Amino acid sequence: MITQKFTTVDAYIDAFSGIHKKKLEEMRKIVKQAAPKNATEVISYNMPAIKTSTVLVYYAAYEKHIGFYPTGSPITVFADRLGEYKTSKGAVQFPLDAALPKKLIGEMIAYRATTEAGRAQMKQAEKNKKKTVAKK
Repeated sequence: MITQKFTTVDAYIDAFSGIHKKKLEEMRKIVKQAAPKNATEVISYNMPAIKTSTVLVYYAAYEKHIGFYPTGSPITVFADRLGEYKTSKGAVQFPLDAALPKKLIGEMIAYRATTEAGRAQMKQAEKNKKKTVAKK
């Protein structure tokens, strides 16, 4: 659909019109509201994304849906609530002709933020442990 390379989320969204642009703007608002305060918007894999220490979720417009990419674990954790949507290992397709499930998207982002914060803490603890061992 879109073949240009984007450097900002604004440029990505502005490349669309009509229902695609409306749904992207709505998704952006949901994502920004659900993301941690320290999160930043980025373009990654030429898609809008929200990032803390790592990308939490991506999203993109397609001909008939908005793709939402929260990675694999939220797809598994929220599987019972994703039944009406087409899913794959790390993605959900939200049809353009249906309302975006704001609460579900927000909960998936919160889940990603929590798990990634925990993972970042564990990484830091491992680094600190290695530094302590190296000093001895």
